[in-house]
Amino acid sequence: QVQLVESGGGLVQAGGSLRLSCAASGRTFSSYVMGWFRQAPGKEREFVAAIKWSGGSTSCADSVKGRFTISRDNAKNTVYLQMNSLKPEDTAVYYCAATPRWVVVTPHEYDYWGQGTQVTVSS
Repeated sequence: QVQLVESGGGLVQAGGSLRLSCAASGRTFSSYVMGWFRQAPGKEREFVAAIKWSGGSTSCADSVKGRFTISRDNAKNTVYLQMNSLKPEDTAVYYCAATPRWVVVTPHEYDYWGQGTQVTVSS
């Protein structure tokens, strides 16, 4: 079992930055690929970014490429999402998720989910 707790969301103006964190319980954090997803009202949950077990490889959605960076610290059981140059369309609830497989973009492939953190970008 892995429990995930996100933090760092909030209200920010367009062009601003936020850093999301996701703290994981358990001793097997490095066994999991970690992903970030987001869901805006009335829309489906969409892939944002993912990072491999050791952090050596990442993948990002085209919509956030060049603005968002995913990273992880296995010693702290934490994954981060640095979000720069935020836009109003980035407004959503952001979720972190864990899977033992490198399947990145498909939500149903992830086994564990956090409760989400709200990010609101004002124009």
